[in-house]
Amino acid sequence: MSDGQFRPTGFRILPPVVKNLLIINGLFFLATFACGSAFNIDLADYLGLHYIASENFNVFQFVTYMFMHSTASFTHILFNMFALWMFGNTLENVWGPKRFLTYYMVTGIGAAVIQMVVTYFRVSFVEAQLSSEAISMVYKDGYALLVQGQNWSDPLLGKLNILINSNTVGASGAVFGILLAFGMLFPNALLYIYFAIPIKAKWFVMIYGAIELYSGIANNASDNVAHFAHLGGMIFGFFMIKYWKRN
Repeated sequence: MSDGQFRPTGFRILPPVVKNLLIINGLFFLATFACGSAFNIDLADYLGLHYIASENFNVFQFVTYMFMHSTASFTHILFNMFALWMFGNTLENVWGPKRFLTYYMVTGIGAAVIQMVVTYFRVSFVEAQLSSEAISMVYKDGYALLVQGQNWSDPLLGKLNILINSNTVGASGAVFGILLAFGMLFPNALLYIYFAIPIKAKWFVMIYGAIELYSGIANNASDNVAHFAHLGGMIFGFFMIKYWKRN
C-alpha cells in the first residue's frame, strides 16, 4: 500500500477509539458480574448473540455481543483487550479514529453474520436427523434446561439445543479483523510468540487463520470457541481493506 492511501494521523500510545473500546468492554464486564450477583440477571445471555430462530434472539445482539465476555474465564477478555491495544493503537494512528471505528464495527458485525450462517447450516444438518416433535421440544424446553445447567442425554437433541439456545460473546471477531489488517499493512513487522519466538506478521496471520479454519471444520464437541466468527472478522476485514485500496 502506498503512503498516500493510509497516512499517519499523529501517533498516540492510546488513541481515543481504542481507549474508549477498552473502557466500554471493561464496564460491560463489571456490569455482567454486578447484574449476576445483585439481581441474578445474566447480562451476557441477554446481550450475547443468539441463533436467529431462538426466542432469545434480538437484532441488536449483532452489535452488543462484541462488548460482552464470559465471566467464567478472565483470560477471555484479557486476551481480546490486549490484542486490541497491541494492534489497534497502531492501526488507529495510521487510519484515524473514524476509519478505525468503522473497520472495527464492520468486522465485528461481519463475524456475527458468518457465525449465524454457519450455525444455520449446522442446525439444518442436525434437524434433518430428528422428528418434527423432537425439534419442537428443543425449541420449547431447551433454553430452560440450559439455564438450569442441564441438557438432553441424547447427543442430537443436546447438540441442537446448544446450537439454538447458547450464545456467542466476545470481541474476538473484531480483534481477528484487526490482526488481519495489521498483517496486511505491516506484513514484515516482527511479532514475538510468548515474547521470545520472532515471526513476521504476515506468517502469523496466515498460520492463525489456518488454525481457526481447521478448528472450525473439526467442530470438536468440547470446543466452545466460535472459530468461524474469528474467520468472519478476518474475511470482512480483508475485503474492506481491498475496497479501500481500490478507492
